[in-house]
Amino acid sequence: MSFRPFAVALAVLLLTAPAASDVKSRIAALAPSGLVLVLDEDGNELIAQNADEPFVPASVAKIVTAWLAMEVLGGDYRFETSFYLDDDRVLYVRGGGDPFLVSEELALLAPQLLAETGTEPFRGIVLDASYYPAALRIPGIEVTDEAYDALNAALAANFNTIAAVRDGDTVRSAEEQTPITPLAISEFRARGPNGRGRISLTQEDPSVGVRYAGELIAAFIERAGGSVDGEITTGAVPAGLEPVHVHRQSRDLTEILRLMLIGSNNYMANQVFLEVGASRLGPPVSLDKSLKVAREMLADLGIADEIQLVEGSGISRDNRFTAHGLAAVLDRFAPHAELLTESRRGSRYKTGTFSGVRTLTGYARTTDHGDARFVISLKEGGGQLRFELLEMLERGL
Repeated sequence: MSFRPFAVALAVLLLTAPAASDVKSRIAALAPSGLVLVLDEDGNELIAQNADEPFVPASVAKIVTAWLAMEVLGGDYRFETSFYLDDDRVLYVRGGGDPFLVSEELALLAPQLLAETGTEPFRGIVLDASYYPAALRIPGIEVTDEAYDALNAALAANFNTIAAVRDGDTVRSAEEQTPITPLAISEFRARGPNGRGRISLTQEDPSVGVRYAGELIAAFIERAGGSVDGEITTGAVPAGLEPVHVHRQSRDLTEILRLMLIGSNNYMANQVFLEVGASRLGPPVSLDKSLKVAREMLADLGIADEIQLVEGSGISRDNRFTAHGLAAVLDRFAPHAELLTESRRGSRYKTGTFSGVRTLTGYARTTDHGDARFVISLKEGGGQLRFELLEMLERGL
């Protein structure tokens, strides 16, 4: 009997899969200035390279926000948008900070609303976004037309952005499910690219985004067989008026977080982060409330100095983490690891990217150590290098 095929296979394996003792030196050679921390399921350090250096987390900060939300709100939590009707059939809409009030959700909402109110024309729509302070600003959000810089708001549709196609002065929706509205046309004419693109609603006047949400609600009411004859304005729900319909988001928080993490959506992350503070400390929303709740919960883990947040998405460079601090959060978030993107070998991970910052963190599916928590932060090298390091962990540990 010949053992040559087995010997050849073994030789190939030894050539392609680094031995566990070789992983550290391979990482040091490829990324000598990189931060790499790997802990097994019992918290034992498998690799610790530059692991005591604070780093800018970029979007891996969303894992901390997801953990906070699961702890405070719970996976079954659903955001709500409330509707009121006065004696003149003026419809009032009070936003509740729903991070996923997209066109598909409005298509579900409108028939439910008309079932409660009837199809007689509404004499106007008044939009109440007072759940969020008008002066709310998230650190790291800049005044640009980029979708990732969209303002957070109590009432906003499609992440406070417009996806459209412009050909000169002609503007049409870039999404089959989204009607084009007068505000969308004027905004995209003023700031959108020629051709297809997605822009944030103007930041100079935050009420524009609220009114755009109102226009979309009106458009979906009309699609559902109703109509709006009056103006769409902003204002407060009159005292004593009871809701005629409360729309509960069709996706629970677990699904919202999965979409937020996989899509790395900054707007969604900070909507969720803001709800954490309001839920624990009471409305209205404030960034200070959410930061206070986050600090208290991180202090309970003994890592308040190791996870320093200024907002919940990672868009600010003033967020600062340590690898051990993030690993402690990963330990608590482990039951929800399936919400993260999966690698070909079964690892779960979240990326973060800034100019000069490439981060990667999650749970590496290893041969001998189970799902090892890992943190990678690179200042040099392309974004692909962090995935090469993850593959080394998967194959060599």
